[in-house]
Amino acid sequence: MAEPQTPTGGEPRALHRAMSDLPFVTIAEGAELQLLQVDIEAGLWVIRTRLQPGLTLKRHRHTGEVFAFTIAGVWKYLEYPEVNRRGSYLFEPAGSVHTLHTPSDNTETTDVWFAIRGANLELDAQGAVETVIDAGTALAIYRELCRGAGHPEPAVIGA
Repeated sequence: MAEPQTPTGGEPRALHRAMSDLPFVTIAEGAELQLLQVDIEAGLWVIRTRLQPGLTLKRHRHTGEVFAFTIAGVWKYLEYPEVNRRGSYLFEPAGSVHTLHTPSDNTETTDVWFAIRGANLELDAQGAVETVIDAGTALAIYRELCRGAGHPEPAVIGA
């Protein structure tokens, strides 16, 4: 991870990105992603997603923990009874398997912040791994989608 600039006292400097500094890009129909930070060595990637009502993403498993905070909207994992709403916090232990779903009767875009350690393993119907996405892959995909949408090189923290 790139070293933060230091103020005159020598202490590390906090890094800031305004919402408009990093674009949202479409990753699937009804799903947008904003990559906020990566630490490839530590296997950490921090994203913000905006998901439309009625969306179901691929079933997946994480190799590390995931921390999620819901900013707006409603979502759940099909495998669990809990429903995440604005202000909800969710912790996913490494190895948990789930399918993210936004109910079709949701009246707004669902907006969720995720901090992900390790890889996201997308699974097929039999549970076999189809796709592996980690911090480095997420950064490469985000940069490519930004270029494709005509955005300048994104200033992702840690990139």
